[in-house]
Amino acid sequence: MSQPVTFRRRAVEEMSTSKPAAVGRAARRFTGKRQWAVDDFAAMEETRDRGRQIRLHTLANLHHYLGQFADSVERAGGQVLWAADAGEANQMIGRLVGKKEGSLVIKSKSMVTEELELLHYLEDQGHTVVETDLGEFIVQIAEDHPSHIIAPVMHLTRQDVGQLFHEQLDLPYTDDPPTLTQMARRHLRRYFLTADVGISGVNMGIAETGSIVTITNEGNGWLTTAAPRMHIAVMGMERLVPTFEDAATIVEILARSATGQRLSVYTNFVTGPRRAQDPDGPDEFVVVIVDNGRSKVLASEASEILACIRCGACLNVCPVFQEVGGHAYGQVYPGPVGAVLAPGLSDFKEWVDLPYASSLCGACREVCPVRIDIPKLLVTQRERATKENDPFRWMGPGLALYRQIGKRPALWKTAIAAAGMAGRLRKGEWFHRLPFHAKGWTDSRDFPAPASQSFRQWWKENRGGT
Repeated sequence: MSQPVTFRRRAVEEMSTSKPAAVGRAARRFTGKRQWAVDDFAAMEETRDRGRQIRLHTLANLHHYLGQFADSVERAGGQVLWAADAGEANQMIGRLVGKKEGSLVIKSKSMVTEELELLHYLEDQGHTVVETDLGEFIVQIAEDHPSHIIAPVMHLTRQDVGQLFHEQLDLPYTDDPPTLTQMARRHLRRYFLTADVGISGVNMGIAETGSIVTITNEGNGWLTTAAPRMHIAVMGMERLVPTFEDAATIVEILARSATGQRLSVYTNFVTGPRRAQDPDGPDEFVVVIVDNGRSKVLASEASEILACIRCGACLNVCPVFQEVGGHAYGQVYPGPVGAVLAPGLSDFKEWVDLPYASSLCGACREVCPVRIDIPKLLVTQRERATKENDPFRWMGPGLALYRQIGKRPALWKTAIAAAGMAGRLRKGEWFHRLPFHAKGWTDSRDFPAPASQSFRQWWKENRGGT
């Protein structure tokens, strides 16, 4: 039976490519822009406090707000479907799309549909599906995976994208970003005009009105929800706020934390299908509310992570993410938030190493717009890992041996002499590879070689001690 691929192995593989360097540069740019946007907003700290209160209050009363939201959607003429897991969600969406014979589906950016692997499911059902977010479109034609929550192709350079467009779209090579954007725009435009179904994610659902909010920097989000005759909105069950006023509070801090903007270019509020007087909009509006492990997280000690508003700021400041990139995490949600969320949403043992993919420096906690204490949650996940499958179970016998040697001067002197001999035999100040359990250390860092002379010997020679 093959062993699961660990974070460490994926990180080593990723660091042998050019991707982490591109990710690091982009992440640092995002962090700089965020700092400008935060400094520009005098009420940022109190708005963060309000945002945190809103999210925690919603989670504490989630059952109530889910019911209110569903009732409001139906009053507005929409339909609500409840999916327990990815398989159920995909089947529901597949049946809806299947009602449109020979359907063309356009998608706007959505992390939860990435989580469901909805694109591949619909393609396997024989449907044509086109990602319309520029980054997700690039990921799709490259047959790649997103590397960041808000910037899916952070790991690619403009030269990479130019070569991809040349090879996959048969377009002249260029690495000029505005030209590449126009090429993608012209390619995608025809799909907006002919699509039967539009699928979007949901940044927020507003319980009092049944509205959904989508926040984008590209016009594709509005076109995906307004042009096709059917709009399917796929929402993680935690993505609610009680009121319009609460949604406005989250909007104020989201763009500043995510992209360093005062406000994203497009903030769309969608309430039900089109009415008789509306110039555009779908004839059918369906919200698919997805659990897929969220109830389990909500009932756990890591429930606070569900307050996340998906800005990606914690990724951008994380020194580990900057060094290894998003693909090293091996799942949809990379970085600090993913290191907490992935073990909770799916099989904990499969992702048990992710909570250790952090230095616990606290930078993620400092930039989180709703002040989630991610380092604390990572430690909580580590404690769970230790209880369920202690990775340090060898330490007990090791410390017992150390205690026995330490109590016996003759044994202690022998051990010190052996260590000194190893230090003298080692050429250089570091061991690059050690055996047995010490291998876990030298797989990712060097180990200092023992001093060739013990402190006791040094003291005797230099201070005349005995």
